[in-house]
Amino acid sequence: MLNAQGPAAKIAANGQLDGAIGRLLLLTENYPQLRSSEQFMRLQDELAGTENRIGVARKHYNDALLDYNTFILQFPNSIWAGMAGYQVNNARFAASEAAKTVPSVKF
Repeated sequence: MLNAQGPAAKIAANGQLDGAIGRLLLLTENYPQLRSSEQFMRLQDELAGTENRIGVARKHYNDALLDYNTFILQFPNSIWAGMAGYQVNNARFAASEAAKTVPSVKF
């Protein structure tokens, strides 16, 4: 995961990370004593901050990719881009279905 090369590998690693965080949240539902642990609460805060930073980086990447694709498809850029071998890149980060749903928390 840490040494993923290329957009496709990084997108796959992102999916694995989303799955791991989801499993961790399920684990806390099965073991309520974890929620009361101060160390676990710090871990949860750190994970939330990390997920926010990842979300910002995903957005920056997707925005840059959209700008790139728009630029190489515009005339006259499309002529030069075609001659130089630049092609449309559709390797965007998309939120998984699990990431789109809000987890239910039971106390």
